[in-house]
Amino acid sequence: MQLSVKRLNLKAQIPTRATSGSAGMDLRALLEQPLVVPAGGRVTIPTGIAIQIPEPDLVGLVYARSGLAVKYGLTLSNCVGVIDSDYTGEIRVGMVNLSDADYTVQPGERIAQLVISPIVIAEPVEVEQLGDTTRGDGGFGSTGRI
Repeated sequence: MQLSVKRLNLKAQIPTRATSGSAGMDLRALLEQPLVVPAGGRVTIPTGIAIQIPEPDLVGLVYARSGLAVKYGLTLSNCVGVIDSDYTGEIRVGMVNLSDADYTVQPGERIAQLVISPIVIAEPVEVEQLGDTTRGDGGFGSTGRI
């Protein structure tokens, strides 16, 4: 599958996979100068690119980079970003610094990863009752600790 990518800025970098086995394509910060993400703070970082997902049963998912999250506490402010197939605007990455130390994002730094994934389009149907299951309506912690 080919993914159409448009540079919205000449300095923007096209997403790339770090290795042939990488599931995600790295998204890079389009910054003119370093950007400090204060401890406990949030920022939105532009990538300078837009994509066109070719089919309505595909979605773009933006995930945190595990190295930034584990080493520095820098992760996505919305856990997983969703890029709908009909969105063709700039990809911007909302980030939050969960650590107690400021983190400085450098221009061109890899800040997130983009995965294109199939989705199932469900049609909600209202019903009077749901079928029985072993778990039923048991919520948080109902299945035990281990």
